Amino acid sequence: MTSNSDLALANALAEAAGAAIRPLFRGEWSQEQKADRSFVTEADRAAESAMRAIIEDQRPDDGIIGEEFGTRNEGAGRQWVLDPIDGTTSFIAGRPIFGTLIALVQDGWPVLGVIDQPIAQERWVGRIGEGTTFNGKPAQVAPCRELSDAVLATTTPHQFSGDDVDAFMGVAKSVAERKIIYGGDCYNYALVASGHVDLVIEAGLKLYDYAALVPVVEGAGGIMSDWQGNPLDAASDGRVIALGDPARLEDVLEAMG
Repeated sequence: MTSNSDLALANALAEAAGAAIRPLFRGEWSQEQKADRSFVTEADRAAESAMRAIIEDQRPDDGIIGEEFGTRNEGAGRQWVLDPIDGTTSFIAGRPIFGTLIALVQDGWPVLGVIDQPIAQERWVGRIGEGTTFNGKPAQVAPCRELSDAVLATTTPHQFSGDDVDAFMGVAKSVAERKIIYGGDCYNYALVASGHVDLVIEAGLKLYDYAALVPVVEGAGGIMSDWQGNPLDAASDGRVIALGDPARLEDVLEAMG
């Protein structure tokens, strides 16, 4: 489904985004609050603009779905899904745990994904049918014998509301309190792929938030699903689970009630 030229393009997009972001990190830049109350900075827009220009030049028939500048060629079977800075709050705060997310989605299914941290220069790349790499070397999830042993991460508990709160807390009560990490956005999923975090649970995500994560986590031996255990695609509702050890999925779903 993906070619070596697709992989080369994805890496080129990450390089272009990083080149736009690095000069502005912990520097001076403009920001504003969007209609959904999230923040966008000059760096977000510069990085997405740089990536879109490359795609429009090299893949004019492919679609683009970007967080900041919307959709191009909406009906295309191949869509490049871009989140220039996933974790804008961390960028604003000078914390290098945000990431650029780049996905290739074929007929609604994520088939290639990149998580790039441009400050630390850390890059995870996943392709369906291929093993995930971290800076060019194989990445591997870690086994987790019991849910009580798991390191659980989520960006913020404020993303959960209504019954979602009870579902998340059901899992939180099943792990050791000292092993729950808050903050991190896409970086948490990268750490799942490298075997440092066992479990991420989140809600309210958009396609550009999760599409790139799926090939990265699953190519490293993990699993991603919605809260019913179904695979993630473009129609998923934004409630996601990422697990390093697929054997714990039933345990997580049971704990969520």
